Amino acid sequence: MLYIVSTPIGNLKDITLRAIETLKSVDLIAAEDTRHTRILLQAYDIFTPMTSFFEQNEKAKTEGLIEQLRQGKNIALVSDAGTPGISDPGYRLIRAASEQGIPLTVIPGPCALIAGLCLSGLPTDKFIFEGFLPVKSAARRKRLAALAGETRTVIFYESPHRIVAALQDIGDTLNDPQVVVARELTKKFEAVKKDQASKLAAHFSQIPPKGEFMLLLNLSPNVYLPEISDDNSDYLPSVQPGWDKHPGRGNWNNK
Repeated sequence: MLYIVSTPIGNLKDITLRAIETLKSVDLIAAEDTRHTRILLQAYDIFTPMTSFFEQNEKAKTEGLIEQLRQGKNIALVSDAGTPGISDPGYRLIRAASEQGIPLTVIPGPCALIAGLCLSGLPTDKFIFEGFLPVKSAARRKRLAALAGETRTVIFYESPHRIVAALQDIGDTLNDPQVVVARELTKKFEAVKKDQASKLAAHFSQIPPKGEFMLLLNLSPNVYLPEISDDNSDYLPSVQPGWDKHPGRGNWNNK
């Protein structure tokens, strides 16, 4: 059996009892980064062997993992955070197992895009997830232009190294819409900021961003967002209990 196991996106206490039980019982854990996953395993006294399975080696390692599954081994697939296959390695192995008739199941749990959507205050009844925007500006603007008539809430992941450029392109391409930026969800310095794309780009140009980001926007004219102020009332910090096992990486102001 191939087990697709969701793991915490930040706070280690967000793991499910079923995930712990599964990670303890399988023969092998295929992990995006074994060093990262070891922190989680040590927190819950899990001693199952691991093998690395990340973007650069998943093509080469899929065949070997499939062969072990054929031999009767149980394997758990995990990413660094959240649900494997959602903008993380795993799709290739999941597809191969499915195509070859190998039993597989999912251990549901944390997923950053759903957490960010619920926290954003934007409509949740209809939404689309676009993953990461293209790295190059021309391709990024082309992708954004294709969304100009979109009425559903749109969700992107973005790197801190590209967040300013992405916000600038969103502003220029989509008539400077209001954007919700969610950062470091479930971690010590979890925060959400709402503003026009151009203002957010200016903000992060002055204060270098750190951490993992999610951008959410809805281009429908009648979508309500809370009033934007000049103070910090549009930040929503949240300190999670028990965070000492997995410290955060700085707040909006890098303090």
